Amino acid sequence: MNLEAGQTLGEFIIENQKDFQYSSGELTRLLSSIKLATKIVNHKVNQAGLVDIIGKFGAENIQGEEQQKLDVFANEVFIKTLSQREVVCGIASEESDDFVRIENCQNSELSKYVVLIDPLDGSSNIDVNVSVGTIFSIYRRVTPAGTPVQLEDFLQPGNKQVAAGYVVYGSSTMLIYTTGNGVNGFTLNPSIGTFYLSHPQMRIPEDGKIYSINEGNYAMFPQGVKEYLKYCQKVEEDRPYTSRYIGSLCADFHRNLIKGGIYIYPSGTKSPNGKLRLLYECNPVAFLAEQAGGKASDGFNRIMDIQPTELHQRVPFFCGSKNMVEKAEEFMVKA
Repeated sequence: MNLEAGQTLGEFIIENQKDFQYSSGELTRLLSSIKLATKIVNHKVNQAGLVDIIGKFGAENIQGEEQQKLDVFANEVFIKTLSQREVVCGIASEESDDFVRIENCQNSELSKYVVLIDPLDGSSNIDVNVSVGTIFSIYRRVTPAGTPVQLEDFLQPGNKQVAAGYVVYGSSTMLIYTTGNGVNGFTLNPSIGTFYLSHPQMRIPEDGKIYSINEGNYAMFPQGVKEYLKYCQKVEEDRPYTSRYIGSLCADFHRNLIKGGIYIYPSGTKSPNGKLRLLYECNPVAFLAEQAGGKASDGFNRIMDIQPTELHQRVPFFCGSKNMVEKAEEFMVKA
């Protein structure tokens, strides 16, 4: 893999497409469209407070969550941008009730991919100027090319992903992605609108000092999670750990990817099966975590081996440094 410091994202994608098992150039076009949509959303996020784009949209998404104006804007941008490339036959979004068929691509033999996306993760943080993000997951369709995309094309386990990534819109804007050959991070130079390779071959430390969980839900947590939190807080030679929770999966995971740590959103909260969506959040982040040397599970089983049964399925999520996730799993099994 060519990892030349200062490479642009476009150069990197083209030069390293040979490392991708489907190296026909289609994925290059797909990732380029995601790059374009990301820059559009980034521009609008940076205008928050200056234009009428913050606040509530006045409707709920399929999960019953109140949509923000930026949720709707980002969703429309990604669907429109991805639809204009003749490689995507369908898109599923956290903000949409059902998947979207790309009608002008249904009869194209080139349309071999489906994209699942959380257009604006942590959007409620926009109003208070806290980092938000975008998460995406890419699969090759399982139904024949040239036919209308079907639900089964989206309900694939995470181990079938061909690419995944996320964008953090923070103090700097970063795009991190994998095609199964490691994890690389790119930082946007806003003055010229170009992403540059800034974090080649990212690796998450096997151990960490940070745990990320909404402890306000402690009373409803499973016993195994409660016992693990006691372990994290116990005064020992290497503990207590530090609690850090932003409330945006992209931002929390990004910090732990760089510094080492564990992110937990368990069952037993107001969302009985956990809050995070398997297809839009857990699978892509799990793919990145494993490619960086980390681990992701539902507390008992590998996230990417779970067979999805519905588009907006929720699962508990334990993700981050390998040794920390395995220790949490030990407490879950014992409970």
